[in-house]
Amino acid sequence: MSALLIAALVLAVFTAFTVFRAVRIVPQARARNVERLGRYQRTLKPGLNFVIPYVDRVYPAIDLREQVVSFQPQPVITEDNLVVEIDTVLYFQVTDPRAAAYEIASFLQAVEQLTVTTLRNVVGSMDLEMTLTSRDTINSQLRGVLDDATGKWGLRVNRVEIKAIDPPKTIKDAMEKQMRAERDKRAAILNAEGQRQSQILTAEGDKQAAVLRAEGHRAATILEAEGQSRAIDQVFQAVHRNDPDPKLLAYQYLQVLPKLAQGSGNTFWVIPSEVTSALHDVSRAFSEVLPRSEATRPPDTDELATKASEDAADAAAEAVAEAADSVDLRSLGPTMPVQPTGR
Repeated sequence: MSALLIAALVLAVFTAFTVFRAVRIVPQARARNVERLGRYQRTLKPGLNFVIPYVDRVYPAIDLREQVVSFQPQPVITEDNLVVEIDTVLYFQVTDPRAAAYEIASFLQAVEQLTVTTLRNVVGSMDLEMTLTSRDTINSQLRGVLDDATGKWGLRVNRVEIKAIDPPKTIKDAMEKQMRAERDKRAAILNAEGQRQSQILTAEGDKQAAVLRAEGHRAATILEAEGQSRAIDQVFQAVHRNDPDPKLLAYQYLQVLPKLAQGSGNTFWVIPSEVTSALHDVSRAFSEVLPRSEATRPPDTDELATKASEDAADAAAEAVAEAADSVDLRSLGPTMPVQPTGR
């Protein structure tokens, strides 16, 4: 009884193990290759799958998702014989699990070596400056070469990125000095441009201000001249309309005489002895220079001129007498001697 029980237990365990070996559950985005008696038979899809125990051999799952692999920095010689360290990042995806398992022993190692050799070939035809500024060109060339080479391996290379390009330390120092010099140059140029623009704007402002001041001065001078012209015209017109008396002209002449001696440099003042004749001449000059209107012009000019001369002489005599009483010539100062002179 115990032997039968042991045999039944062994058979049950063997049956359970056989069923367990016959059932394979494959996760999503995975694939497993199956060999039957050493020969590829099929590829298990995601989900529940059944195989023949002890006959079919199921290989480990292959990831069908896009994978990212970062390779170690590789030394690459540029066209100008400089050694740079370049890090690359590869994005690839397994599209054919059978080819990935049977066409190459290790597709990841093969992709890494192919990337290194292709990178050296591409960068070897560029100088350092072009290498640093042509990452997109390098990436596209690498992707094209890798995609063509890995197609038969069941892989699809989606992207190849240059992660870092490290030139030698001496080259870095030289590049830093060059960049610093370029920045100083641009700063000096911008400073000079700013100063030039500032001077131009200042000169234009001074020019406009000078033009405006000149125009204002011209306008003011014109207005002042016009005002003086109008004032003189109004004065002469008023004199012409009112026909001044010779006595008034003589009196005005005497009023101006003290003002002539008020200057600081006037130390000698001469009063003509024949004031009457001077006043007569002044009156006659005013009478001859001032134009007379038709309304004020007398019918007989000779008679009026003779009479005006006589009146002027009389008015001058009276004005001298009145001025002698009203004007104190000694008020002009002790340094202004009065000396009558005759002709």
